[in-house]
Amino acid sequence: MRGKMNRRRFMKTSAMASVGFFALADVTEPWAAQQSPMNRLNVAIIGAGGQGGGNLGNIAGLGENIVALCDVDENRASASFNKYPKAAKYQDYRVMLDKQKDIEAVVVSTPDHHHVFASIAAMKLGKHVYCEKPLTHGVWEARQMREIAAKQKVATQMGNSGTASSRLREAVEVVRSGAIGEIREVHVWTNRPIWPQGIKEAPPGEAVPKTLNWEAWLGPAPERPYNRAYLPFNWRGWWDFGTGAIGDMACHTMNMPNMALELGAPATIVAQSDQPVNNQTAPLGVIVTYEFPARGKHPPVRLKWYERHQPPAELLQGQKPNQSGSLLIGSKGTLYSPGDTGGNYILLPLKNFEGYKPPQPTLPRSPGHHAEWIRACKGGPPAMSNFDYAGPLTETVLLANVAIRAGRQINWDPVNLRARDLPAADQYIHRAYRKGWTL
Repeated sequence: MRGKMNRRRFMKTSAMASVGFFALADVTEPWAAQQSPMNRLNVAIIGAGGQGGGNLGNIAGLGENIVALCDVDENRASASFNKYPKAAKYQDYRVMLDKQKDIEAVVVSTPDHHHVFASIAAMKLGKHVYCEKPLTHGVWEARQMREIAAKQKVATQMGNSGTASSRLREAVEVVRSGAIGEIREVHVWTNRPIWPQGIKEAPPGEAVPKTLNWEAWLGPAPERPYNRAYLPFNWRGWWDFGTGAIGDMACHTMNMPNMALELGAPATIVAQSDQPVNNQTAPLGVIVTYEFPARGKHPPVRLKWYERHQPPAELLQGQKPNQSGSLLIGSKGTLYSPGDTGGNYILLPLKNFEGYKPPQPTLPRSPGHHAEWIRACKGGPPAMSNFDYAGPLTETVLLANVAIRAGRQINWDPVNLRARDLPAADQYIHRAYRKGWTL
């Protein structure tokens, strides 16, 4: 059994992931007040340019020690390298983790296909891990991340920063309070992809820039020649490297509905693509329908995911359809969360909720997304988007790509991580790795 988890343990840990760690006491003391020069964490950044540069700034801004920077592209990471001249520099995180013994925590901001390798290598050495969203490139990998984090007892967090928003946590409390009634229908959408997709053939090889270690960038992905079509951002649309629009956005926009409704694993997933699906890139637009079974006090839920599509206009009740957002349709009203991170909400129809006051907080409020992880690394409460929560969310999100690529409805077995009666889907659940790369 690939998942290495029996049914009893699966149900127990899934319940813990959805509700257990939210019972933490509220921590309101300013984070800066808890810091001292003697309490600084030695942090390494894997993927130091682009998004990694932003994560680097946030971690350094909290007063932590930046002891190592790793990036395969010296040009892309040059600003970070120059800003922290005392930090050791590497191109291969495997070398860094093997050589540098003073690292206590790592931030993984690589393309998706490296997430699981960098994170698990660090966790096996007892290092705390912050990993960008989506947590992994594939469904099976997300389960491994969750299990190894639990085994190693390290502090973890996925980079869906909206989780730290007080408004997102308030929206969860509103839904759980019953303010909009029983919810059986959810819609989540994005205007992405905003990069090239629907490409059927790999581009021809080009000369590799002198500042780039292409072999290290490929990592566990199948061998192919370099082309500027992949870097620095458009890799998101290529199946070997990225996870398409849903991988990029759903860990943000599906996060609040998932948390509020304690969705767990879906029973079925089916995808409708705007064009024939190929083995190079994700399609230009899709609509994915998830069916979630009843869960405790919650009734069954149908969740529809839209890429370059939007839900029926009437569901928005006159509100502007933001480029990304979610709608939770309840028996007493609708909660609309406009935006990319799920960190805001409106209750509809407006006239029915005039003067509405949200319930008393039941979830802890965050000192800030990165600060929440640093606090956990130093023995504080787990970050809300720790891998025990982020792992199952990522599994759900990435099952859409399994359905898209398989071209069939997925009848999901969450314990054994298999599509029932569809062995052809295995290759999309657990990808093959290039020779020399093993977890």
